[in-house]
Amino acid sequence: MTENLSPEAVSRTPRSIKVACLRVGNEFYALDIMCIKEIIRPLPIVAVPKAPLYVDGVVNLRKAIIPVVDLRRRFGFTEESENARKRRIIICALDGRIVGLLADEVTEVCSCSETDIRPTPYYLSGAEAELFPAVCRNGDDLLMLLDLRKLLASDRQIDMAQARQQSAAGEGD
Repeated sequence: MTENLSPEAVSRTPRSIKVACLRVGNEFYALDIMCIKEIIRPLPIVAVPKAPLYVDGVVNLRKAIIPVVDLRRRFGFTEESENARKRRIIICALDGRIVGLLADEVTEVCSCSETDIRPTPYYLSGAEAELFPAVCRNGDDLLMLLDLRKLLASDRQIDMAQARQQSAAGEGD
């Protein structure tokens, strides 16, 4: 359980980064802006047969066909979005490939200094913890820093309800 606090994990944690703050459901996440190409309003999405459940489909952006991952589905949240006008597709580049992430809202871009970034709490473990190499403080808010590579590497749905329960149980210790 304490592997997330090992010196190796701490040394892999970025020390100062700019992040885009995303809202998915009622939860807030951070994504390093170095992997973001642009943030756009949702485009018409064409479904792709036999795609993983969390892949909404593809969009045509300036003649490029880009797969779109619905972060609500990826994290096991309900499908409904209370304000569809705020939804955005975050176009990201990863290993020479382009992918879109559908979020309920992109709230801001902020800088996180070394003192604002901490390793993932030790009580989060398993696949859920691997997605979040660090926690960023933004004022009074805490944002889970997303690891885009790991987010896209697995076909398994991430159970954020279980991660929140683990988090709440760890805070009570």
